[in-house]
Amino acid sequence: MTGPELQEVVVCRVDDLDDPDSKEFRIGEGNWPFRGFVVRQGDNVVAYQNFCVHVGHPLNWQPDQFLTEDGKHIICSSHGATYNIEDGVCIAGPCPGKAHRKVAVEIRDGEIIVRGPDGLR
Repeated sequence: MTGPELQEVVVCRVDDLDDPDSKEFRIGEGNWPFRGFVVRQGDNVVAYQNFCVHVGHPLNWQPDQFLTEDGKHIICSSHGATYNIEDGVCIAGPCPGKAHRKVAVEIRDGEIIVRGPDGLR
């Protein structure tokens, strides 16, 4: 059995995101694409799977909304768990110490590009 193919996807231009800001992306088509999000904080951009490590549903309840009101942490809209932006580790809420699955991300020619599986299998 082989795993899913890896694909590169352009999420947006870095200039399209405020500092700090976040944006959703998906890789693959159909009913089960891989869903993730990027977060810009200063000159750094990180990417994670959009998956609550506590119960498994998406973190956001509104499009592209993954950050606390002050923009300093990632937040789960269901349980209020907060996570460090830089490493995805839960620092408060029902899953302390657990971390989000990182997604490969790079900035190329001003574009944020992620690389991940083309769907969940």
